[in-house]
Amino acid sequence: MFRFHKTLDIVTLFHKAGSPASTRAATILKQVSANATETATEDQASDHSHQTHPNRSRQEFELNVTEDPPTTDQLQTILEYVGKDKISSVVNGATSINEALKKFKESNENFKRPVIVDWNNGKALASDKESEILKMLEQVNAKS
Repeated sequence: MFRFHKTLDIVTLFHKAGSPASTRAATILKQVSANATETATEDQASDHSHQTHPNRSRQEFELNVTEDPPTTDQLQTILEYVGKDKISSVVNGATSINEALKKFKESNENFKRPVIVDWNNGKALASDKESEILKMLEQVNAKS
């Protein structure tokens, strides 16, 4: 019998190689991704605590780390995900989506990194704080 597997959620880190904050965010995401993969591939006859306590770890996801800036469309989506009150955490000095897009077009260096985006679940975060990153990723499990 065939069984269709759900495609993995895609989580993107817009990364800046020389930035300690961005490096911390990348390390946290890689650890969460590795733990999720490990949980997903455990022997079915072994520990099932990940099934009985699904909120304890993130479902498996595909991690995409890029040093490229987002496209204009991606940026607009990211800004919608973070909400009006956090636009300035994504684009330097911006207080509205239009202003952020204008500043980004002037220079993509106005785009702050690290920015983490969970495209499938409509979430974005401009932070390297482990607690905030884990909270964003684990909120997805609460909905599942």
